[in-house]
Amino acid sequence: MASVELLMPKMGESIMEATVLSWLKKEGDTIEQDESVLEVATDKVDTEVPSTHAGVLTQILANDGDVVPVGAPIAIITTNGEDTSAPQKEAEPEVVEVAAPVMAESAAPTHVLASASTALAEPVSGRFYSPLVMNIAREEGIDMMELERVPGTGKEGRVTKKDILSYVGTRTNGNGTHVAPAVAPTPAPMVSAPAATPAPATQPKVKVSISANDEIIEMDRMRKMIAGRMVDSKRISPHVTSFVEADMTAIVNWRNKIKKEFEAREGEKMTFTPIIMEAVVKAIKDYPMVNVSVDGDNIIKHRDINIGMAVALPSGNLIVPVIHNADQYNLTGLAKKINDLARRARENKLTPDELAGGTYSISNVGSFGNVMGTPIIMQPQVGIMALGAIVKKPAVIETPEGDMIGIRHKMFLSHSYDHRVVDGALGGQMVRRVADYLESFDVNRSL
Repeated sequence: MASVELLMPKMGESIMEATVLSWLKKEGDTIEQDESVLEVATDKVDTEVPSTHAGVLTQILANDGDVVPVGAPIAIITTNGEDTSAPQKEAEPEVVEVAAPVMAESAAPTHVLASASTALAEPVSGRFYSPLVMNIAREEGIDMMELERVPGTGKEGRVTKKDILSYVGTRTNGNGTHVAPAVAPTPAPMVSAPAATPAPATQPKVKVSISANDEIIEMDRMRKMIAGRMVDSKRISPHVTSFVEADMTAIVNWRNKIKKEFEAREGEKMTFTPIIMEAVVKAIKDYPMVNVSVDGDNIIKHRDINIGMAVALPSGNLIVPVIHNADQYNLTGLAKKINDLARRARENKLTPDELAGGTYSISNVGSFGNVMGTPIIMQPQVGIMALGAIVKKPAVIETPEGDMIGIRHKMFLSHSYDHRVVDGALGGQMVRRVADYLESFDVNRSL
């Protein structure tokens, strides 16, 4: 018999911690290798963690709701093999180190922060901050200079979610304890996020009238996250939307001709999304300044074209997986990749890396029968395009013999863009170029 530690796995390049949502197994259960044993959440995705060994789940080290750093032990598994893990006595202090700050903060947060403020008389520059911590800081109006003075209990002094929330509570509860001295706010670029006017510490609350027949539904974790990010995006970026109507008749006829053969050969459906995404990628190459992000006074021009696509989940929530290097796929490859990401998104099987790194996004509002929409930008991107429903319309057709009326398949493209860096000319030309590529689609194209 041997004991091995189940560690919190690395779930993405920028993910440094995860929250335990629930255990799928209990102590004493027999588990197989690669069998899911618990569900965890990061600031990007909820996912299941599989077991690295087969055996018996002897001890659970992290409870529901605990925030655990990547690489920290979360359970002990007893196997039939030789003990190749680190000795149990070496693992125990690490578990205590994760749990102890939480207990200290709960029991006496003022004492912890007061003592830590002395140790952090100087700011800690160059320290890593997770996107979740950055979001909280931005919502609470904490600038970078103040954030660098917040004491961190995480690995290498990193600020965890509990650290920033504890600091915010002490900072605003009027008991006089402050980690950072009062300083005039100075604009500073935030890590992986565009600079913006800090939000007020307290947002005005609108009084809601509730009657006896009303039902109160608490937002789930994902809906709270979506709500926060949408409000942030509208506050950060001045949104402008341009509209173009594209003639999709050639594409509709071509797809009707090849879709059965394609599905029989590839085992996948050919939808309109990969065809439109291909046109969007071509237009981005023609207008690369829509494939940018804003960092303070700097514009980050991305070489890679990573397209996010909004997917509606069965729960009613929304998630945006990313097709990295979308310009490197042919049409067949795009169709397979889009179908795969959409399917796994609905099954809650995406990895954090598949939700990160987007440089431009599309949203197919036409799948719900909507003819157009005004989508909200996914920060820190500066553009997103909504695809409307394809509908039959009478239209004027220009021919060598003169104009005539005919039935055409039409679709509205709605391009929302960040007016800080994308002006009307660029935003309008880009969406017009997408329509041009769609209307000039080669009906003799083979796959």
